[in-house]
Amino acid sequence: MTDKNYWIWLQLCLGQGASFKEIIEEFGSVQKLYEGGLFEWKLSPSISQKQAERLLSFKLEDAEKIISDCESNSWSIITYDDALYPQRLKEISNPPAVLYIDGSIEGYEELAPLAVVGTRKASTYALRAARIMAKGYELCGGAVVSGGALGVDSAAHRGALEAGGITYAVLGCGFGVDYLNENKDLRNKIKASGGALISEYPPRTPATKFSFPMRNRIISALSLGTLVVEAGQKSGSLITADYATEQGRDIFAIPASIFDSHFLGTNLLIDDGAVVATSPSVIVAQYAERFETLDLSKALSVQELASLGDKINKTTKKSDQIDFDNMPQDRVKRVNLSNKENNLSNNEKAVFEALNDELQTIESITDKCKLNLNEVLASLTLLEMEGLITSASGQRYKKR
Repeated sequence: MTDKNYWIWLQLCLGQGASFKEIIEEFGSVQKLYEGGLFEWKLSPSISQKQAERLLSFKLEDAEKIISDCESNSWSIITYDDALYPQRLKEISNPPAVLYIDGSIEGYEELAPLAVVGTRKASTYALRAARIMAKGYELCGGAVVSGGALGVDSAAHRGALEAGGITYAVLGCGFGVDYLNENKDLRNKIKASGGALISEYPPRTPATKFSFPMRNRIISALSLGTLVVEAGQKSGSLITADYATEQGRDIFAIPASIFDSHFLGTNLLIDDGAVVATSPSVIVAQYAERFETLDLSKALSVQELASLGDKINKTTKKSDQIDFDNMPQDRVKRVNLSNKENNLSNNEKAVFEALNDELQTIESITDKCKLNLNEVLASLTLLEMEGLITSASGQRYKKR
């Protein structure tokens, strides 16, 4: 058995988004954790009762099947202790135990990656802006990270590719599933550019409404900063911005009309201190002194941006504006606090009722409401966006 088997076993048992650093530190290695068995797991101060039971739910043979599947399809497996595992991602409180890579992430540490995110039902203005900003940033020597979805994500990836640059797509599902065939050609171009498709989900894992908010923490963590192009008040892009803030990353936002509700979330970010990004040079200037790969002198001028915007406006694909994913972005109406509580889903109610006025950890909340970790994390995110709860460092939450 290799370390990969043990890391995959751990990820299968605890699920995506679980905090495992303290557990591994206590046991010394993931292999020693596995060998500890139920008796030692139950004695561990780092492992909850529920987690101890979950560690029995998968075997090393399950991990071996995943490794075999990846080898057959030339998909790479990067574990938390691998030299290729991105350092920025390793630093967050709940990094993925395993990353699955279709393409290459070699040399990633030398890059200056920028996350570009926004709605799937994007306006023409947002699509143009995403494409121009991504292209301009790549022309200056940067790299773009996004989610591979339609709308702003696709526009950002295309802009990066047009510049002859490298771009990375973090997926909310495993490889080998029938997901967003409209973007299959784009995904192939991303790999051909020297970039990669990245996922923390094992191959054949379908996308769910919970998986997209979870993958957003990876998009922000892999990047120096996050550029939010278009986001309404309930946009999933704000989840990425929240993660970026928690992770100590920079937030950039595209300015737009104060009368357009589709940009309400973006404008609120600006109110909260996000850097107004009127051109790629604004972002490049933030990092040029730290990264030799960035060259501010190659930034597009205002005239060049205007000309490029006109050309992009004529070539924007209508399919970029269609939403094929089940993102929970418009589920709760804008009503007062008491009505918001009445409009919660069953999962959200369970999580909300498990909270009180004191900060609680993810593990404590999960144990109380008897949901799986992904359901709890997704519900917490939505509750926070509704203004019903607040979060603190260390993934702790309480009622507002």
